[in-house]
Amino acid sequence: MQRWTVRQAKAQFSAMVDTCLSEGPQLVTRHGIDTAVLVRADEWQRLRASVHPSLKQLLLAEGARCTPVLATRSTARRRPPAAAR
Repeated sequence: MQRWTVRQAKAQFSAMVDTCLSEGPQLVTRHGIDTAVLVRADEWQRLRASVHPSLKQLLLAEGARCTPVLATRSTARRRPPAAAR
């Protein structure tokens, strides 16, 4: 992964994109601190999908099959209907 300063990235953005497409992700630094990463669009979509799975993926996942938790029924006595009083 090649490092680019913000100044270099601004001045040579087209070259940075070309390098990203041919060599992989490119790191951008500001004042020597890692700030951003330029990645291919398809890689970004793959990463996003793995972090936020779709509803279909959640339902088909192995961990999604479990026994439902049912509330227990109250044992308190109920009042008779108003007409029966």
